[in-house]
Amino acid sequence: MSRTVLCVIEFDNYPKVVVARAAWIAKQNNCELELLVSDPVPRMLSETYIFLLESEMIADSIRSAQDEQMEALVEIAEAAGVLVHQTISKAHSVVDMVRSRAAKIDPLFVVKGTHFHSPSERASLAHTDWQLIRKLDAPLWFVKPGDWKDKPVIVAAVDPMNSHDKPASLDRKIVKLAQGIATHCGGKLQVLHTYQRLDAIGSRAMKRFKPVKLPIDEIDKKIRNEHRKALDVLAKKCELADDVVHQLPGRADELLPAFARSKGASLVVMGALARTGFKKRTIGSTAARVLDHLPCDVLVVHN
Repeated sequence: MSRTVLCVIEFDNYPKVVVARAAWIAKQNNCELELLVSDPVPRMLSETYIFLLESEMIADSIRSAQDEQMEALVEIAEAAGVLVHQTISKAHSVVDMVRSRAAKIDPLFVVKGTHFHSPSERASLAHTDWQLIRKLDAPLWFVKPGDWKDKPVIVAAVDPMNSHDKPASLDRKIVKLAQGIATHCGGKLQVLHTYQRLDAIGSRAMKRFKPVKLPIDEIDKKIRNEHRKALDVLAKKCELADDVVHQLPGRADELLPAFARSKGASLVVMGALARTGFKKRTIGSTAARVLDHLPCDVLVVHN
């Protein structure tokens, strides 16, 4: 892995905030910063059905305007005290651009701005952020507007029961990365694990299969204890203090945003699985589902 932070520039996605955060990350990790931006001209002209004689002039004008914006972004990064490079890609999609460049330089982090996605975008799972969560191997840091606190809270979202065929090593990777970030910036680590209770399922089962009654309370207690045991094992391996480890009953995509708000989190670190074939098409990622609802930055780590 190189000592480079790759920052994706999107001029409609508050680039100044994104570059400032990427420069801070690079400074904290003693890395160089690479600003990756797409060349808008090939895409724009390829979508034009009429080729004008003035096309070269138009292209020069577009590039000139982009260059001016890039100069301002470079100044922001240099003011943070990091070495800055620029790379222009001719790829027709942001996903292709980022994956291609990340494969070449193996960055420490890929930093990208994110925005609220419409219901249709979330339903189709076709937006750029979701595709990057699915396809990018490098740690993916989504930036949201807002300044970090002097002593930020870093939340690590874990699943020590290894649900959905998740490797146990992914949780340790999540915690280790979150610990490192918290240490670098003098912040505080919080670890959250959520698990599903059987109350609702048991209630429906008893209504449907009367007069048979299921020992829901006993089953629920057993599930809670099994999850807690697995969480304690993870906490011991990662040398976590008891007061930073939390287990809550409920769905992760519902509880994680609320937990992050209650703790005043600046960053949530969570995992995403690399899937293939049918599972990849049909199973959504918790990271993709909570991305819009988390009030802070999100760092997605892959197995």
